[in-house]
Amino acid sequence: MTKEIKTSILIDTAPEKVWSVLTNFDNYPNWNPFIKSIKGEVKVGNKITARIEPPEAKGMTFKPSVLTFETNKELSWIGHLLFAGLFDGKHKFELIDNGNGTTTFIQSESFKGILVPLFKKMLDINTINGFDAMNKRLKELAELNTNR
Repeated sequence: MTKEIKTSILIDTAPEKVWSVLTNFDNYPNWNPFIKSIKGEVKVGNKITARIEPPEAKGMTFKPSVLTFETNKELSWIGHLLFAGLFDGKHKFELIDNGNGTTTFIQSESFKGILVPLFKKMLDINTINGFDAMNKRLKELAELNTNR
């Protein structure tokens, strides 16, 4: 069983500014309503520790492996619940440079595994709401002090 969720938001500033907010992991507890913390060295191949707290759902700490870390463009990781194949999530942040001083920020996750049907309702409601809340806060912070 597989499931994908995807959200996006238009941010009125350059990708570099969005990236600087997105990758300032030490500041996540101060602004991020969905991903409360990311600890460890975020580079391809490394395991990091992430804590997510979807709105109105139980929080979870997991240790995903970083798949991509392309400055000003993309960050992704894959995490597993207990072991691979049970409930796997590939999380991705994409920054699209629109060429006009704006950035389209896309946050997505594809889920695979035998437990995906059990989590469908939570993913459709709580996780999407968490993505949207994070996207909005990222937009607010990235657009602060933007001179146009």
